Amino acid sequence: MKYVCDVCGWEYDETVGDPDNGIAPGTKWEDLPDDFVCPVCGVGKDEFSKED
Repeated sequence: MKYVCDVCGWEYDETVGDPDNGIAPGTKWEDLPDDFVCPVCGVGKDEFSKED
């Protein structure tokens, strides 16, 4: 599953994770910490949309 930042377009892919920021590959969106922010623009999880 992928989630896209509504503000800047950065994409979080669960299969890839975000290793540069300590998020292991395979980490589900719902398992990300509540204080997760977009590494590009800094908005919170509530500013992301699920990509079909």
